[in-house]
Amino acid sequence: MARAPGSSGRPPGGGRPPGGGRSPGGGDRGPRGRGRGRGDGDRAPRDRGDRGEEGEFVEKLVGINRVAKVVKGGRRFGFAAIVVVGDGKGRVGYGAGKAREVPEAIRKATDQARRAMVRVPLREGRTLHHDIIGRYGAGEVIVRAAKPGTGIIAGGPMRAIFEALGVQDVVAKSVGTSNPHNMIKATFQALGRSVSPRSVAARRGRKVSEILGKRDAAGGEARE
Repeated sequence: MARAPGSSGRPPGGGRPPGGGRSPGGGDRGPRGRGRGRGDGDRAPRDRGDRGEEGEFVEKLVGINRVAKVVKGGRRFGFAAIVVVGDGKGRVGYGAGKAREVPEAIRKATDQARRAMVRVPLREGRTLHHDIIGRYGAGEVIVRAAKPGTGIIAGGPMRAIFEALGVQDVVAKSVGTSNPHNMIKATFQALGRSVSPRSVAARRGRKVSEILGKRDAAGGEARE
């Protein structure tokens, strides 16, 4: 008699509440699923947009440096990234970002580089119009125009800048510090001083042929 009520009470009672528990559990999974769905919906457009921008721009990771901050509980490690971004058609920019994780630091640097892009005039879309010397702090770089087929003769951060810029023939040399920040800033200072014959002619109120008369007579290699 005792076994009958005990057995009849436990199995149905024990079986039904777990079943009822599963249904609320399913309800919990439902809101979680809906929550994840909203999150995925929010992130999907940003991911597609990033992929589209990456298809248009050339991103070069110059370097990542790990930094440490001493606090009461020990050390907190972070990462600093330098990124160069260009469209391969005469526009280039650089940025630096810091974060606790490497991907976040790269993202910050990439966003800053895209916002700071500048346009550099190119001759025939492959090289610079003239030789330039750039300086920033202890960094000093020499950038020279080159003939077709020369290629990019540069190293370190300077090579990343020229590849992102779309330069095909250039000779560059760093004669100052090897600090990547100063090298990049010196290179951008040099590129900022680059001018095209068309802009010089417009500023002087003359024709391009008058500006390039001597060079055309000598070799005819200078063009707009």
